[in-house]
Amino acid sequence: MALHRVNTNHYQDQLYNKAQRLREAFSEFTPLTPELFPSPPSHYRLRAEFKIWHQDNTVHYAMYRQGEHKKPFIIDIFTIGSELMNQLMPIVLKAINHNEILRKRLFSAEFLTTLSGDALITLIYHRKLDETWAQEARALQDTLGFPVLGRSRKQKVVLARDYVTEQMEIDGKQYQYKQVEGSFIQPNGEICRSMIHWAKRVCGNNNSDLLELYCGNGNFTIPLSNSFKKVLATEISKVSVKSAWENIRANGVTNLNIVRMSSEEFTQAIDKDRPFRRLSGIDLDAYNFDTVLVDPPRAGLDKNTCTMVARFPRILYISCNPVTQLENLKLLSRTHSIEQFALFDQFPYTEHTETGLLLTRQ
Repeated sequence: MALHRVNTNHYQDQLYNKAQRLREAFSEFTPLTPELFPSPPSHYRLRAEFKIWHQDNTVHYAMYRQGEHKKPFIIDIFTIGSELMNQLMPIVLKAINHNEILRKRLFSAEFLTTLSGDALITLIYHRKLDETWAQEARALQDTLGFPVLGRSRKQKVVLARDYVTEQMEIDGKQYQYKQVEGSFIQPNGEICRSMIHWAKRVCGNNNSDLLELYCGNGNFTIPLSNSFKKVLATEISKVSVKSAWENIRANGVTNLNIVRMSSEEFTQAIDKDRPFRRLSGIDLDAYNFDTVLVDPPRAGLDKNTCTMVARFPRILYISCNPVTQLENLKLLSRTHSIEQFALFDQFPYTEHTETGLLLTRQ
């Protein structure tokens, strides 16, 4: 058996080294030292997926080491996971090991938790799930006090709900988010809070409008709506757009509109290259955009989107991949300078670095 336990004594050293590497990588574009936003040293991860390893008629949680896909290592303690996740993991595992119906052809278990104490457990199978499974899963659900979800190929069995509700305080104001299983959710809740706080601080209060690309479920969009006159946001995922609208209503936001479009499509729309029915009722010319917020996937901004955002006086660029962000800076630095520079330690003890830049037109 293996323990997935981190040595928290090394946390500050790893963060310092990460900051040094980032400062050196960005030195071509800015002399600034990144502002550091540290993670809690342990119990920081709100979601995790485990392989279910069957051995001697017993199942275990397991994970593969990076770059290895043979035999995984078995996990007894998962100290990077939230405290609630660690409370639920042994209860779920014991129930599975004592129940053939829950155990049969189970190959993965996912835990989704929140800072505010909600949780959802997803069990994923290599077989079709029937009412017998649902009955046993409901019993587990009752024991846990949190919903259990079943998945198999082309099948999703929702016994209670397929989402968690997060409640988060930012600058003295409480925000509520519906976070749907299977959609993108920031994995480190405290760092997520720090990122939103930083974005609001560097943007300040404005009498102009905000454009946001890749808005997800409204994670940044909803708190930032207080800092701008109007906000228009785009997102390609149907699930995330639906969640975002529910979150807008739950938080009483009235100056925000979301449209389901990719960044490439929005670039075509704002350039008037082609019309989109999804923009019916939205007059792009009526917006006074001063700031654009982008939080793209690891691939970064495509060239056309990068050229489009370069027209804005201010660019707030959140990145989960500094390598592609640096590629984008080769174009953006022709017109903009870095005014604010931040490092968010989303994944401690790894090479992964999350960055935030505020760029202003030269």
